[in-house]
Amino acid sequence: MAKTDVLVAMTVTSISLPGLHAPTASLEVPLEMLAACLGRVEKQCETLLHLLEHLDRFGVDTQAQEAIAAVIRYFDTAAVHHHADEEIDLFPALLEAMAGSDAVCIRALTEGLTQDHVRLSAQWAALKTSLQALQNARADTKMEPELGSLTQAFVSAYRQQIEREETELLPMANRLLDDAQLDRIGISMRWRRGL
Repeated sequence: MAKTDVLVAMTVTSISLPGLHAPTASLEVPLEMLAACLGRVEKQCETLLHLLEHLDRFGVDTQAQEAIAAVIRYFDTAAVHHHADEEIDLFPALLEAMAGSDAVCIRALTEGLTQDHVRLSAQWAALKTSLQALQNARADTKMEPELGSLTQAFVSAYRQQIEREETELLPMANRLLDDAQLDRIGISMRWRRGL
């Protein structure tokens, strides 16, 4: 495999939810935007895994430094916004809209996902520190074994989060939230991003 093929651009994972089309999502349709965000998180996870292979084969070259910068930028901004979109807007809207037996399920789901966000943030902080050290390293610097285990753990945890959001959270939100609630969520998401 050629050096340039190692860090190829990943395609966004298409998330199949009734009535939601993630690849064409905008902030005007908040559930589609949240679904599209999950696809972008998956893309960044793939980049991290390809980065490990690249670092092992080629060391810290310009391509690796650019990939590290892009991943750091993503998880420091877009991923933070995504978690806030859920914790500040979506979860409370779901709890407000809960009915009957959904109440226990929604509460358990939103509390679990919030705890996952805290764990992911801690894992990201450790991984980011290792990535930043590499980003500023000499080209002949070899990857520390710890980076591989930190990356694998982070990607695995995020993929579990994505699975839960795709199969439980977004379908439930699609079923329970009305247009007015979704409009409020969309406005808040745009505001959070300065739009």
